[in-house]
Amino acid sequence: QVQLVESGGGLVQAGGSLRLSCAASRSIFSFKVMGWYRQAPGKQRELVATITSDGGSTNVADSVRGRFTISRDTAKNTMYLQMNSLKPEDTAVYYCKASNGLANYWGQGTQVTVSS
Repeated sequence: QVQLVESGGGLVQAGGSLRLSCAASRSIFSFKVMGWYRQAPGKQRELVATITSDGGSTNVADSVRGRFTISRDTAKNTMYLQMNSLKPEDTAVYYCKASNGLANYWGQGTQVTVSS
């Protein structure tokens, strides 16, 4: 059973920064792709950013491009989302996801709240 544990969320003022972490219970090389998603109240869950297991390819949503950076540390089996220049519209529960081509695994989510 794969476990993904997010951390790093919190309350921050607009313009501030946060770094989210997603720790996996197994080597992240066992996944083809990992990513961050978010869900704001009353809205559908949306893709924020993805990264391939070898780190060779990343994809970032237009709404966060230039402000958010996805990365991973294979030695720590951890994926990160560095969020800078945060805006109130970034407020959401952020989830990490890992896919191995056969199954998708989700973390429990971490709340990010950006005050204006």
